[in-house]
Amino acid sequence: MKVLNVVGQRVPMHDAAAKITGQAQYTDDLVLPGMLFGKLVRSTVAHGRIKSIDVSKAKALPGVKGVITGMDIPDRVYGIVPKAKDEHALAREKVRYIGDEVAAVVAIDQETAEEAARLITVEYEELPAVFDPLDAIKEGAPLVHENTPGNVSAQIHKEFGDLEAGFAASDYVFEDSYYTHAQNHAPMEPHAALASYDALNGDLTLWSGTQIPYFLKRNLSTTLVIPEQNIRVIKPKVGGGFGQKIDMFAKDFCACWFAKELGRPVKFLYDREEVFQSTRQRHPMYLTLKTGVSKEGKIIAQKITAHADGGAYNSTAPLMITLSCFFVMIPYKIENLVYEGYHVYTNKPVGGAMRGHGIPQPRFAIERQIDQIAKRIGVDASEMRLLNAIEAGEPHPAGFIINTCGFADSVREASKAIGWAEKRGKLPFGRGVGIACASFPSGVANMSHLASGCVVQLSSEGRVSVLSGAADIGQGAETVIAQIVAERVGVPMEDVHITAADTGLCPLDAGTFGSGVTVRAGNAALNAANDIRAQLFPVVAEALGCEVDEIEAANRLFWVRDDPDRSVGMRDILRQYQYIDRSLPIVGRGAWVPPADSATTLLTNNGNLSPNYSFMTQAAEVEVDLETGRVNVIKVLTAHDCGQPINPMLVEGQLEGSILGGIGYALYEDSTCIDGQQHNPSFLDYGFPTMMELPEMEGIHIDTDDPIGPFGAKEAGEGTQLAPAPAIVNAIADAIGVDFDRLPVTPDMILAALKKQREEAAGEAR
Repeated sequence: MKVLNVVGQRVPMHDAAAKITGQAQYTDDLVLPGMLFGKLVRSTVAHGRIKSIDVSKAKALPGVKGVITGMDIPDRVYGIVPKAKDEHALAREKVRYIGDEVAAVVAIDQETAEEAARLITVEYEELPAVFDPLDAIKEGAPLVHENTPGNVSAQIHKEFGDLEAGFAASDYVFEDSYYTHAQNHAPMEPHAALASYDALNGDLTLWSGTQIPYFLKRNLSTTLVIPEQNIRVIKPKVGGGFGQKIDMFAKDFCACWFAKELGRPVKFLYDREEVFQSTRQRHPMYLTLKTGVSKEGKIIAQKITAHADGGAYNSTAPLMITLSCFFVMIPYKIENLVYEGYHVYTNKPVGGAMRGHGIPQPRFAIERQIDQIAKRIGVDASEMRLLNAIEAGEPHPAGFIINTCGFADSVREASKAIGWAEKRGKLPFGRGVGIACASFPSGVANMSHLASGCVVQLSSEGRVSVLSGAADIGQGAETVIAQIVAERVGVPMEDVHITAADTGLCPLDAGTFGSGVTVRAGNAALNAANDIRAQLFPVVAEALGCEVDEIEAANRLFWVRDDPDRSVGMRDILRQYQYIDRSLPIVGRGAWVPPADSATTLLTNNGNLSPNYSFMTQAAEVEVDLETGRVNVIKVLTAHDCGQPINPMLVEGQLEGSILGGIGYALYEDSTCIDGQQHNPSFLDYGFPTMMELPEMEGIHIDTDDPIGPFGAKEAGEGTQLAPAPAIVNAIADAIGVDFDRLPVTPDMILAALKKQREEAAGEAR
């Protein structure tokens, strides 16, 4: 592999110093002259018709500058997925969950806005509500949306091979059911929006902690009935998104509406309870798996039925249920497969994109069942995974094109590193090891609006300026893009300055979702940097007396590959460039769109879902306290094929964050909703893991060099969130001999299982 100078290096995030010194500006840090403050009024009933809204007392409160309800704004629905629009910025005639927005106020300060919101009274005609998707699909269940019979708002049915023939050819057929719960993203930064309106030219500017600035711009145009060219969305720093900041929310719309109507800047900030109750959460899901295997553990046929609890609105429903379907097809070879998936409305908080987006739920079920089947038929669970491992270049039932795949190696390396052969089933009671596997796309190829653009400018002084539409939400996207540009232009990182995620300045970009930023925006940056080279390197070649393809560049220096003493500095070349009457700065432009047959086809057709695919195996060692039921996760390691890491330190950060998030999903986090009301909407009550629960962690890189990713890179973000939870639960099963089929596995569940285990043993002894 070619020796690289910047790519592949452990470069700190370019904004790390600003963040740790408090200089970084998040949305709520921004202050504009004359700024007003907003507050939303939310439904207190899970399902009901709005009979009346009395805003008179709020309007009369000194300091209040404006009040609106759903009937004061355009009757326009919106949504993150165009074919699934079902939300109003403020509810008009009906509320569908506790937390639904019904009115908004703005005032001279936050305290006055909150007092005004308390003065608004809403009269509801309460309607029957439904809180479980399996109840919601029953005949006669209350309809959350009258235009959606049976409450199923999105569904997918896919068949590959011959399922019944596969079951008939199987030596064993097992059917098991599983349940995964709601999980909140819990970003450190609550959701905020700040809007300003220029009445002279009719331009509206919104600062928002968004993951997809251009999608937000489009939804604002739709709901405000303002041309897109008059809207500018700027993403400041984002204190965590994980999918929760993909959608447009009422705070975005209302900030813009009031700014336009009142001619003053307006800020809305959600409190922590609003983040839990009224943004998005990971979909709870019921899953039933029927799997046929050979005596050796080869998967012959599988049927998966999934019912996802979508809550009151769609959000990403069609995409979520589609991804859930297609990603049960890797990392294992399954020729005979049927998937039936249903996104079901309930009167609960809304499900949306969360790290892994519809895939952690079936991954938990699949990886749990593999362990259970292996135990039932007497084969090794690690060997069973290897037996079914997908390989690069193989024909795929759904049409995936897998150019590189280090999956089998990841199983071997993870098993070796955790001590599988020495520990599995051999440790003292209460201690165990487990593994689980996964795969993830580097962005979704078969949907609309996936192009990414980049502009790179090289000044006469050698300064490199980058304009990218990519939204860095803390994962280091801007740093990775800067590394790619620095590598190709031949300058150190400190010479590269990046401006990103500003729809008024930056090229079009699809946004941050589906782990596609490095491949999409990275390839666009690579193409823009190559455009710089195409303009600059002929001048370098003339100065060095060589061919263009013989030139190497790094650290502001150009030299001949086979004769390093023949060199010239960047400043000298730029001077020569100017002397031959070529204009400076040099501007390079690049764009990239993933290869796809056509847009938005996966619900009906098959095809290559992603430009490339990452693969991983995660292994865990746990110790169960037999007195308290508490699980101590001792070690988690990840063997990961993400191609060429652009920045190994950032990849390690993603792996470690995924492990901690996976521990939370497996053992602690449960966004508890009873009769539609959130019961733990705070960091104090929610119960996510902290540094005190952090285990020993290890990352093992599986080398592959992908032909499509920039410098061979593939995704390294969401995929690593898929396997920690099942690996941990598999380790618990190894530790105490109990199979758990739902998440999270709590101390109470463990103590109850141990008690039942002792009672059964005592009964057998008698």
